[in-house]
Amino acid sequence: MIQLTIIRIEGYGPWTLTLGSDREGQLQMLQSRVYHDLQKIFSDLDCIVFSNRFDEYFAVTNGLSVESHKAALNKLADLYNDLKLSMTIGRGRTAYEANLDAYSARKKGHDSGALLLSFNSRKVADDNDEDRVQIMHIDVDSSTKLSSRLSPYEITSLVAKIYAGLSESFLARDSLTFFLGGDNFMVISNGVTKDDARMVIGKIEAAHGIKLNCGIGTGRTGRKAAAAATEALDTIRHLRNKGNIQSIYEVRCL
Repeated sequence: MIQLTIIRIEGYGPWTLTLGSDREGQLQMLQSRVYHDLQKIFSDLDCIVFSNRFDEYFAVTNGLSVESHKAALNKLADLYNDLKLSMTIGRGRTAYEANLDAYSARKKGHDSGALLLSFNSRKVADDNDEDRVQIMHIDVDSSTKLSSRLSPYEITSLVAKIYAGLSESFLARDSLTFFLGGDNFMVISNGVTKDDARMVIGKIEAAHGIKLNCGIGTGRTGRKAAAAATEALDTIRHLRNKGNIQSIYEVRCL
């Protein structure tokens, strides 16, 4: 099971209009700070946060109780007392199901003062063998070679196309893909097999004439699964240096 928490800045659009026309620089700085603080707070709780949009974030929160969510929400409220923040918690067999569950919880709504914390009635933060997270860390193989034939912005355009292809293909498998920056992506991928990943990656490689590496990590929490996925990706590079070419590698964290 996956537990996802969707964090949103409520009423963000109307609020930005109160800042006047010369606001974009301020907003970019604010969005960067919010993401930084969210990542720090949830990383300390053994979770990981992905930016969905700059006013909305997805946290993988397996093992995190409702009370811990409330404490995190209060910390954020202290840091940003001029913003209204919300958290909705969802659970499911896949990331997409957990996303729908969180969306359903949001529609039901649970108001707690100036903040909003919503969740469905199913138990939050179970601790059993089924509650494991699978995350894939994908990057472009030898991406530095792209700069020899593409300008910086052309590389950005290519990465955007790769992201779109990964997002569409993995969403069809009930998984959620997020862009990390550079040429790196992470996929919350419970239920996706190595063969599934190989099929998706092969399709993207053929479409864009590039090679991708995919580290698959499994752990009890989002942070542990992400670390295992990155360890798997590092192992691919290490093996390549020894002449052992693998594009997909898996690490399971106890």
